[in-house]
Amino acid sequence: MKWEVVIGLEVHVQLNTASKIFSGASTAFGAAPNTQASAVELAFPGVLPVLNRAAVDKAIRLGLALDATINQKNVFARKNYFYPDLPKGYQISQMELPIVEHGKLAIQVGDEEKVIRVTRAHLEEDAGKSLHEDFQGMTGIDLNRAGTPLLEVVSEPDMRSPDEAVAYARTLHTLVTWLGICDGNMQEGSFRVDANVSVRPLGQEAFGTRREIKNLNSFRFLQQAIEYEIQWQIDTLEDGGRVEQATVLFDPDTGETRMMRSKEDAHDYRYFPDPDLLPVRIDSAQIDAIRAEMPELPGQMKARFVAEFGVSGYDAGLLTGSRALAAYFETVARASGQGKLAANWVNGEIAARLNRDGKDIGDCPISAERLSGLVVRIADGTLSSKLAKQVFEALWDSELSADAIIERDGLKQVSDVGAIEKMVLDAIAANPKAVEEFRAGKEKAPNALAGQVLKAPTGKANPAQVQEILKQKLA
Repeated sequence: MKWEVVIGLEVHVQLNTASKIFSGASTAFGAAPNTQASAVELAFPGVLPVLNRAAVDKAIRLGLALDATINQKNVFARKNYFYPDLPKGYQISQMELPIVEHGKLAIQVGDEEKVIRVTRAHLEEDAGKSLHEDFQGMTGIDLNRAGTPLLEVVSEPDMRSPDEAVAYARTLHTLVTWLGICDGNMQEGSFRVDANVSVRPLGQEAFGTRREIKNLNSFRFLQQAIEYEIQWQIDTLEDGGRVEQATVLFDPDTGETRMMRSKEDAHDYRYFPDPDLLPVRIDSAQIDAIRAEMPELPGQMKARFVAEFGVSGYDAGLLTGSRALAAYFETVARASGQGKLAANWVNGEIAARLNRDGKDIGDCPISAERLSGLVVRIADGTLSSKLAKQVFEALWDSELSADAIIERDGLKQVSDVGAIEKMVLDAIAANPKAVEEFRAGKEKAPNALAGQVLKAPTGKANPAQVQEILKQKLA
């Protein structure tokens, strides 16, 4: 039987406000346990929550970027459940009237673009953390994270493969960091993904039974967890078994998902409007002011790069992976006047070296201005591709300009016709066998002769001119 995969994601985006969503306590990461939990997070009797306006503004910012509806009246509710790191016994969240609804996010998978519907994005408070590893036979509770503002972004079940799910998560991650509403640090829990996965026979309209994979904090784990879960569900069904609704965890060490708790009977969270918080009313002037401050979005910039610099859609997608990277590329492209060549170097040598060294573009030792100098010298024929890589290595390890390195190391490509002609004649004289093979019709013989010219100690000849002069001399 052929199966269709159905995936929806719930992404918890930790908003980078200085203080918590309902108190003035700090949200800074890494403090000693329970040193940043105020009386509000500790749920002392008589305390009252006060909404952080900055969290509302950041939610509106994402809503506008998703081309979504901003509900000008939205309501906070109490989501009632017991958990040790939730002292109140309920979480303040939004249920019936969330701040953002009915958005969309375009993703790119290979050459295909697909639009994923975003059901809602609602504001809520984060819970604390239960710490198991440091306590023998006990669990420690750290409430520093409790009350940190979250925006939970819920997609429709529109994804049909692990690749689409990862592309959606990556695109949303880029967007929230681009907008400056989240630092995107997945290791610190600033961006966490829950994946709802089910399978159904191809052509069936009704959804299969879903299982929810909780708290995935890397794109690689997201991919691996969904791939394993899909195969597990298919194997279970094909063996005559039944998939039961459940919450599962992914174990990176085994590459498998394991049952956390059954959801055969859905939880009744007994939502009701929080009596301590009035409905949030957002006027049009507030939305208009935030819209006026919005940056050019990744999708808009990607389209502009294709139109203005002539780069491919795929390259433009890579270049708009972050605002810093996009700015770096645009500086190189404008300074050099070479959009495609600039894209090749930024997406090629620069990206490869940063990836190898575990750095991002902000740590790149080659400034955009210095890279543009290298691109100019490739474009004007001063450097061959081989010599350009030598200059690149020197740029990485020094603060010199490309021109200074070319001058210092004598790397200027020879384009003088007379000088190249002499090199070609010397190569022909030294390689009679290759000449005979050429005249016997062996197609690769000129390439061997050209290689000898380009390898010559006094070489650095322009490869295109070498090939042209070789053809003339061997004719």
